[in-house]
Amino acid sequence: MGIDRLDGRIIVLLAEEPRIGVLEMSRRLGVARGTVQARLDRLQSNGVIRGFGPQVDPAALGYPVTAFATLQIRQGQGADVRAHLTTVPEVLELLTTTGGGDMLCRLVARSNADLQRVIDRVVGFDGIVRASTAIVMENPVPLRIIPLVEQASEDREGTQPTRG
Repeated sequence: MGIDRLDGRIIVLLAEEPRIGVLEMSRRLGVARGTVQARLDRLQSNGVIRGFGPQVDPAALGYPVTAFATLQIRQGQGADVRAHLTTVPEVLELLTTTGGGDMLCRLVARSNADLQRVIDRVVGFDGIVRASTAIVMENPVPLRIIPLVEQASEDREGTQPTRG
């Protein structure tokens, strides 16, 4: 499912001002309130917008160290490893991957010394064979979506539907 320019403008406005109401959004975008509401409902039901929660900085919570751990797991242990990793609060994200490892997880810790405790907890599970960890030094391009939203909405405007 693609997005059009209005969808993109709605998403950008929500990213800039997450607490904006539908009525104010419709006023700023110059479209009817019902149109904005219908677009928001569709974007949510299609999974484009996944939530409206606050963005929380782990460093501000006392977890300034970020690391990535590449995990190699035992054949057939994926579900068990996933279940184990969901019990570790410092595991912020888990992705299954191709290449040298089977899973990649983003971890946070209170310090470099605390990172060892987190890693020990992560790998202290029988289904994990090996782990390789890299500590993040800086994050010059934090996770961002808005440039992609803008590109996707422009791409959609430039294409015409094909008729079969």
